[in-house]
Amino acid sequence: MEKIALITDSACDIDSETVSKYNIRILPFKIIYTDREYTDKVDITSKEIYDNMKSEIPKSSQPTMEDIESAYKKLEAENYTHVIAVVISSGLSGTYNAFKIVSEKFESIETYIYDTKSTSVCEGIILKNCGELIAVGKPFASIVQAMPEMKKKLHFFFVFGSLEYARKGGRIGRISGTIGELLDIKPIVGFDEKYGQCFTNAKVRGKNKAVHKLVELGDEIVKNQKCDAYIVHGNVEEDAKKVYDVLLGNPNIEHVYLVGQISAIVGVYSGPGTIGVCYAEC
Repeated sequence: MEKIALITDSACDIDSETVSKYNIRILPFKIIYTDREYTDKVDITSKEIYDNMKSEIPKSSQPTMEDIESAYKKLEAENYTHVIAVVISSGLSGTYNAFKIVSEKFESIETYIYDTKSTSVCEGIILKNCGELIAVGKPFASIVQAMPEMKKKLHFFFVFGSLEYARKGGRIGRISGTIGELLDIKPIVGFDEKYGQCFTNAKVRGKNKAVHKLVELGDEIVKNQKCDAYIVHGNVEEDAKKVYDVLLGNPNIEHVYLVGQISAIVGVYSGPGTIGVCYAEC
């Protein structure tokens, strides 16, 4: 009989209830400051990282091979036969490759590693869907086959609070970043499906227009298709709640979830003030 485990990394944004319900194993990134290294979401929170950004923008490193191997040894000891790993985009991190290398050492466990070509709530929603399928007894092969279709139904957009952090992190050109800050340009960012890297979907001036654009992009998606909406933010809960209230009024959005802080791995480059919305087709 199959015993399927779900694993992800700490770039994933997901509520604790879902993690507990489906026994999802989360392998943490490391958050690196000049004087100390922290384990993401274990001994430092996303909020603390955002609060500290005015004094220092940390670096990050992916889950170690040792951490992944330790997780597999525990699964092997608990008689798991299969693993579904849902990980941050290979265009942003080497996590996918690390999982691939380690998983091949454990021949008794059949593994499928899903490169989301995205991050944050996209990882979380896919894991939640997989957990629901496992709970009703769907076989491993059937779940794996369904995962690409799950991803096609997700539309994730977010707006940077400032271009400063992306510029300092080398994610945009120095000149365009500086000019963008002066003009208060707010790019609406998404992930391309081929490489899983950020691209600019639209540019607007000012935070209010940017937030309105996030809602407007959703309107285009939901006009012909019922959706759920998942909202994340970088230390701007009040702004996120405003988006939440607006989306609640959309009759084509069945459920609106205010997930909370966006993962620090995204936040290191997007910075405080970020708001993201993922529209998930029902």
